[in-house]
Order: sequence, then C-alpha cells, then structure tokens
Amino acid sequence: MSIGFGIFLFAVGAIFAFAVNVSLDWIELSTVGYILMVAGAVTVIIGGALMARRRSSTHETTVDPASGARTTRRSTTDPVE
Repeated sequence: MSIGFGIFLFAVGAIFAFAVNVSLDWIELSTVGYILMVAGAVTVIIGGALMARRRSSTHETTVDPASGARTTRRSTTDPVE
C-alpha cells in the first residue's frame, strides 16, 4: 500500500512540477511538485524496506503412516539473516 501511495505522490508532484503552467501569488506550484516528488520517493523506499523486512512463513503437513494422523508444522524465517 505504501509503495502505491508513494508512486501516486511522485506522479502528482511531477504533474505539479512539469505540467501545470499556472502562476499563483501565494504559492509556487513547481516547488510543491518537487516536495511531493521527494516525499513519494522516500515513501517508496521506506515501503520497500518494510516489505523486504517482512517475515516469511511456511507450512509443512506430514501424515503418520501408522495412525493416519496429520501434523502441521509452521516455520518462520527471517530473510534478513
């Protein structure tokens, strides 16, 4: 979700910085666009770091041949290691 929001911020910032040709006395839209582009890039970087840090889990189901009982074992690994 944060990566998509970062891309959205970057796109809106690029529109303000490069495509909008309106001059207002009280605000500079190109500066706002550059600020939004930087905020979008930072959001994408933080979102990517948090996504890479997320743990992955696997489930392994085994069946005992003698009794027919199923056993599910869950293991969690940390990809940072």
